[in-house]
Amino acid sequence: MNVNVVRKQKLKWRIRKKISGTSSSPRLSVFRSNKDIYAQLIDDVTGKTIASANSRNKTTATTGNKTEKANAVGKAIAQAAVAKGIEKCVFDRGGNLYHGRVKALAEGAREGGLKF
Repeated sequence: MNVNVVRKQKLKWRIRKKISGTSSSPRLSVFRSNKDIYAQLIDDVTGKTIASANSRNKTTATTGNKTEKANAVGKAIAQAAVAKGIEKCVFDRGGNLYHGRVKALAEGAREGGLKF
């Protein structure tokens, strides 16, 4: 197995040990691939996904670089959360560094009305 894959998985486990989402304050989980970025609001108590957004969706995808698309995804997930009555969540960076696209998604979600 690749050393980087093992390192990232250990980071994910370490983060998930500390944070958990509830129905009033779900977990905002971020997955970043080389090309796209995905975000989900997850209620860990029931194991259900409340809302999701990604950069592949034509309604959220904007023209521009990947960082601008990540910001748009953050705004879209915040808009979906506010529509369902959720104002607060916990941020799960998914083993990624809080930098670049992950940071842009978090800032977009804050601009959209979510609080971490």
